[in-house]
Amino acid sequence: MTIAVAAAGISSFALLYAPQPVLPQLAEQYHLDPGGASLAVSVATGALAIAVLPIAALSEVVGRRPVIIASVVASVVFGFLLPLAPGYPALLVLRALQGVAIAGFPGVAAAYLAERLGRAGLAAAVGAMIAGNTIGGMIGRLAAGFTAGPFGYHGALIVVAGIGLVCTVVTVLALPPGEQGTFATTSADNRRSERLREQGRAVLAGLGAAVRKPVLLVQYAVALLAMGSFVALYNAAGFRLTGEPLNLSPAIASLVFLAYAMGSVSSATAGKLVGRFGRRRALVGALLLTIAGTALTLSDSLPMVVAGFVVLTGAFFAAHAVANGWAAAEAPENARGQVGGLYTLSYYLGSSIGGAVGATVYGHAGWTWLIVLTAAWLAIAAVVVLKG
Repeated sequence: MTIAVAAAGISSFALLYAPQPVLPQLAEQYHLDPGGASLAVSVATGALAIAVLPIAALSEVVGRRPVIIASVVASVVFGFLLPLAPGYPALLVLRALQGVAIAGFPGVAAAYLAERLGRAGLAAAVGAMIAGNTIGGMIGRLAAGFTAGPFGYHGALIVVAGIGLVCTVVTVLALPPGEQGTFATTSADNRRSERLREQGRAVLAGLGAAVRKPVLLVQYAVALLAMGSFVALYNAAGFRLTGEPLNLSPAIASLVFLAYAMGSVSSATAGKLVGRFGRRRALVGALLLTIAGTALTLSDSLPMVVAGFVVLTGAFFAAHAVANGWAAAEAPENARGQVGGLYTLSYYLGSSIGGAVGATVYGHAGWTWLIVLTAAWLAIAAVVVLKG
């Protein structure tokens, strides 16, 4: 089961962020500025954010496993259709549909694992899922970046879809059934209707509880602002690294995504930081370290730029792990799913909106002003944590 969930994570996040390293090629192909090209990422993450709560609710009715399987299969199908898009608007439509498809995994996977495992082994399984997500994002970006040169962005997207297909086959074959949904467990129509009404009332009550605690609103704000900053920087990274004065090839520029390995390490050690310094100090420290990493990228020295991306990536994932864990710890018992859903929604709204705004600022004002913008967002997040 752990292998199946990790494989689903690799597929989902490889496909979600595959266009990021080829944004310069998309801009050249369709005569776009960086902001326009970044929509290839932003429409997918935005669609994911919008769809994650409805799909999570759907999984209460039809069951978790069918939603996860449908998610990984549909997202791979859209992955193979992307290179066939007749123009950029069609590509964006397919990316939006792919984002909706991908939403079925992050919106449902944690609840699926909790149902299957209870408390025993849950932490290890969730750790494997997060590792799969991070590795998938890194593999998708690296595969697209390395193959864009010889095969163009069309071939790069096909390669990533092929990786997703292999992982999807593993998931379909290895994922055991979870608890059955309402339709599967209730035979009489009247009982099914009553249970659906009860679930609807419970969902609404949980949503109310999830937005009443100020400490939870703080974590949603951190997810929105920090993820927006992070994706904005990585959306513009390809343009920065392949343009003047660094002039790297797309394949070499894509190596910057190896910094995600530092994110895997830092997110895994975030719990130790919380134990030593407390949640508030650990989160503020991680956000300030992210700002420091962004500042390092202002240099025109390639080693300094690389160091900056390593630092900001590790610090961002530490901040994300602390904020996510803080939200989970403070979630009311009747609103755990809703808190997780709202955190995920904020996270991917940040990716969508922040990524597009940041790339637009870079295209019109350059890297320095992008750093000013993202540092301001991160500073606001730190202040909100201190005041919250």
